[in-house]
Amino acid sequence: MAEEILIPISFFIAVFGIVYLHFSTRNKERLALIEKGADASIFASGAKSSSWKVLTLNTALLLIGIGLAIFIAAVLENMGLDEDVAYPGSIFFMAGIGLLVGFFLNKKMEKEE
Repeated sequence: MAEEILIPISFFIAVFGIVYLHFSTRNKERLALIEKGADASIFASGAKSSSWKVLTLNTALLLIGIGLAIFIAAVLENMGLDEDVAYPGSIFFMAGIGLLVGFFLNKKMEKEE
């Protein structure tokens, strides 16, 4: 009974601790920059728009790879390959290829900007 309560509470505490540490450290860094005379706006120098593009592109390619992998696994299963091998193998393989393509496309996007 106690384990059912402790696991969600410990998960919440861990997430809260990570978020709190992130924001408090970021605030301290910016205050130190302001004290030294530097402008704190260097943290927001166009990184927001670029990071959303990267996240969206990588997520899209990952999901496309997983969808294509399920289709390939179904074809492999009909050809006689064991289901326990076809699905995980093709999903990991195609997801990796999707992320690799995303890496190269992001690199190409950074060169263009």
